[in-house]
Amino acid sequence: MKFMCNVIVDNDIADRLTDADWARMGKESMAYDRALMDRGIFIAAEALHGREVARTVRVRHGVAAVTDGPFMESTEVIAGFILIDVPDIDAAMEVARNIPMATVGAVEVRPVMVF
Repeated sequence: MKFMCNVIVDNDIADRLTDADWARMGKESMAYDRALMDRGIFIAAEALHGREVARTVRVRHGVAAVTDGPFMESTEVIAGFILIDVPDIDAAMEVARNIPMATVGAVEVRPVMVF
């Protein structure tokens, strides 16, 4: 069963991290991805640029409106994702609990819909 682990960063916490903290977090994240690959449950992972370059599109009554930034005002933004294939939600939660970036925000776990 596929699960999307959305990695969410709390900018209030992230803004206090040093360059050395970010470098360590990057190394830990890449090592964790490799460990998931070794377990055969890794599908994909990507980091995203910050909210300052995000754009949001809303279409209402056939008219598109584009605004700068994320959909809602929040100090928490999606920073990336890890897509995994594991037997069940318990296994997905075990993966999420060990994602290094969870220490500066949260990880939202959702099953991927199958059509």
